[in-house]
Amino acid sequence: MVQKLDQKLPVANEYLLLSGGVREGVVDLDLDELNVYARGTDYDMDFTLLVPALKLHDRNQPVTLDMRHSALCHSWLSLRLFDEGTISKWKDCCTIADHINGATNYFFSPTKVADWFYDSISIVLSEIQKKPQRGMPKVEKVEKNGTIISIILGVGSSRMLYDIVPVVSFKGWPAVAQSWLMENHFWDGKITEEEVISGFYLVPACSYKGKKDNEWRLSFARSEVQLKKCISGSLMQAYQACKAIIIKLLSRPKAISPYHLRSMMLWACDRLPVSYLAQEDYAAHFLLGLIDDLQHCLVNKMCPNYFIPQCNMLEHLSEETVMLHARKLSSVRSDPAEHLRTAIEHVKAANRLTLKLQRRGSTTSIPSPQSDGGDPNQPDDRLAKKLQQLVTENPGKSISVFINPDDVTRPHFRIDDKFF
Repeated sequence: MVQKLDQKLPVANEYLLLSGGVREGVVDLDLDELNVYARGTDYDMDFTLLVPALKLHDRNQPVTLDMRHSALCHSWLSLRLFDEGTISKWKDCCTIADHINGATNYFFSPTKVADWFYDSISIVLSEIQKKPQRGMPKVEKVEKNGTIISIILGVGSSRMLYDIVPVVSFKGWPAVAQSWLMENHFWDGKITEEEVISGFYLVPACSYKGKKDNEWRLSFARSEVQLKKCISGSLMQAYQACKAIIIKLLSRPKAISPYHLRSMMLWACDRLPVSYLAQEDYAAHFLLGLIDDLQHCLVNKMCPNYFIPQCNMLEHLSEETVMLHARKLSSVRSDPAEHLRTAIEHVKAANRLTLKLQRRGSTTSIPSPQSDGGDPNQPDDRLAKKLQQLVTENPGKSISVFINPDDVTRPHFRIDDKFF
């Protein structure tokens, strides 16, 4: 529906839906400008949706970006890479610089694109409320958090948080990350190089000294989805446990994000023997190892980006912040079980609150426009339940959902290459 407003978005587009919101570290974005949402109180399930505003998919050679004005892992994006029709459509979302030869150079602006996207989504939601369509979920909240649009949808008795991120999508691989492909990695022989380097994104985030209006950050979210298939279940358990412990403990002042922890886990996979990482009952060992790695990175102010190792994601930290968080981590390391119990109790409390709100909602719910009959007081969340079932029954597989925007009641699914 946003695409139909002004035809800015590509007609044939490919969205990447990631399990977990931006606050969970599924994408390398800055968390400083995000409002605080609590699971249980505000939402029950969270996702991140990457929406390509522009896409450059016609190149097979390494993609060279203009990084002259940016820190490592960041880039400006000149629309000279695109055709005149694209420039005409998007120039109101650009900053302008005059070239030496007198030509005008349009730089795609992440902040202006985010403003346009939020305004467009607001218009669409307003139209939906005027003319509700079959199967449309209830919109409970829409907020702009920096360059991210957060929407909470009521689907049956569940509340789903979607962090929607406008991005630029590329096929191929950036030239700045070419050297990474020459190294040995834990995923060698488990998945093909073509699967890992099928594409990358520019996401709306800038470096600590960069210009917010012009600078984008390289994101390898598509590759990370593939690499996750090669990580053992026990290491993923340890990662989730470590994330649950640190996500609040180290939240103020902002220094360590869950994405930093994810990068450390990938480096650990490259560093440690495959036979060791394959141990199914080593989750506790892996948890301690991640805490130690985190402490080491903090004290040395060194956390290399996994795909662009020359980019240090912690070099901006002050000594005061480093020492404050290092002391907190030392406390965790001295008694990790107690901190983990506390994190688990928070999750249990959130789940209890969710169930309480769902029970309360089920007694007062109004008929869903998606429902074709039956009990009018029974909330219709068949699609949500179907998706949950598919995710549970097909671990590690790629699941696609194809929906006609004119009738969202008839979705089609694809699991890897199988349609049904």
